[in-house]
Amino acid sequence: MNRVIALPIKLLSATLLLSVTALAAPRTLEQVKSSGTLKLGTEAAFPPFNFYEGKVLKGFEVDLGDALGQSLGLKVEWVVQPFDNLLISLNQGRFDAVVASHAITPTRQKAVDFLPPHYCSAVNIVAKAGGPLTQKALAGKAVGTQVGTAQIPVLNAIPGIKEVRTYPNDQSILAALQAGRVDAWTSNGPVVAYMLKQTGQTGKILIGEAISNERNAAAVALGNTALHDALSGALAGLLKNGTYAKISDKWFGQDIRCK
Repeated sequence: MNRVIALPIKLLSATLLLSVTALAAPRTLEQVKSSGTLKLGTEAAFPPFNFYEGKVLKGFEVDLGDALGQSLGLKVEWVVQPFDNLLISLNQGRFDAVVASHAITPTRQKAVDFLPPHYCSAVNIVAKAGGPLTQKALAGKAVGTQVGTAQIPVLNAIPGIKEVRTYPNDQSILAALQAGRVDAWTSNGPVVAYMLKQTGQTGKILIGEAISNERNAAAVALGNTALHDALSGALAGLLKNGTYAKISDKWFGQDIRCK
């Protein structure tokens, strides 16, 4: 079995996100409407928000993105990439917007234009039963988290953590935790709960203390104002007309919009 090699890295800076030479200029709202297709980027490895079931792309954010396109009278085409590539590819014009649970951070706000957040959530410590479930208990421990996430600087600021190891996605971190390669894992609480239920690990692996709270939003390329405003208006409409609540209830049994 090939072992995942996890190397500690820092969150991508706005400088890196902006410095990559664009493959093509991001499309304007007029160009998007003229094509009849809205291209949306996502990760497809973050259940229940965006993931593959067999060959079918599913999830809360997939349903929400499809509804945004429908509100604008557009067909939606999904483009799947690793999470840490998405914002760079957005500014390269590979797709028109990203819908992939990006937490709004000051660094990212310098690189892309976020829509209003479409959900808020806690980031929790996760460990095997009997393992470290509080920030204090992480002293001397190795903690796994996903590459490119806003959790990395939060973890680096917690005193005493022995090592922060990054992995491609939450599935690989769960495997590392089960194998004892890390002592704890941090991720979005609803994602962890869903994964533990699907893998039969509920009760064996526990969700502990929150290390942060995140406002998660879709984004367009920096300065793409007309498209930003159109998508923001469409999202406001979905929140108002009950479509958002229906999608949220389907996946979570509750309304997860930011209060």
